[in-house]
Amino acid sequence: MIRKVLIAEDHESANISVQKTLELLQVRSIDHVYYCDDALAKIEFAKQAGESYDLLISDLFFEQDYRAQKISGGAALIAAARAVQPELKILIFSAENKPAVIDSLFRNYEIDGFVRKARNDAAELQVAFEKIAGNQRHYPKQLAEYAKHQNAHNFTDFDVTIISLLAQGVPQKNIPEYLQQHNIKPSGLSSVEKRFNQIRSVFEFSNNEQLVAFCKDMGII
Repeated sequence: MIRKVLIAEDHESANISVQKTLELLQVRSIDHVYYCDDALAKIEFAKQAGESYDLLISDLFFEQDYRAQKISGGAALIAAARAVQPELKILIFSAENKPAVIDSLFRNYEIDGFVRKARNDAAELQVAFEKIAGNQRHYPKQLAEYAKHQNAHNFTDFDVTIISLLAQGVPQKNIPEYLQQHNIKPSGLSSVEKRFNQIRSVFEFSNNEQLVAFCKDMGII
């Protein structure tokens, strides 16, 4: 059962929208803040008072303004909040759309759910809330597509390096020089070409430009 929720969202319209959604779900106690530092202060105070929050709903990105902040973003807030209250459930509500970034939030920060700010996000927030209240995780649709691609090809550090160089404008023929300078093996042009051919074949891309665009969209580079 989730009775007490804290919303950390710096855009007033989004903050109000989340509050309205929680009211429809008949959440008894709803607090909201616009700064990460304020969110942590409320979590600490509630814990000390024996009235801990059950759920934190937070954005990932907070715009800087005149007020200096020790905690600059949602990821740092997750870590700080969990240090105070390890059992706190966390739902991220963000415009982030890169599956690799979202996946890392589940793997590295053990969040309980992610909802992307987009069409029909209020309805998805309700679904996510109900799943989290039932001790389940809520995964966005983007992760299913990401998992499918990850299963199709496991991108190695070598893959990420050579694709990143292409994305930076380094011609394929010059990539071996970079690899040799940084003691990265294999470093031969034939090995680089073979690797690009293998990856393009898996995803049925006809050129490296498509591969680079795909890796950017997926958050692989």
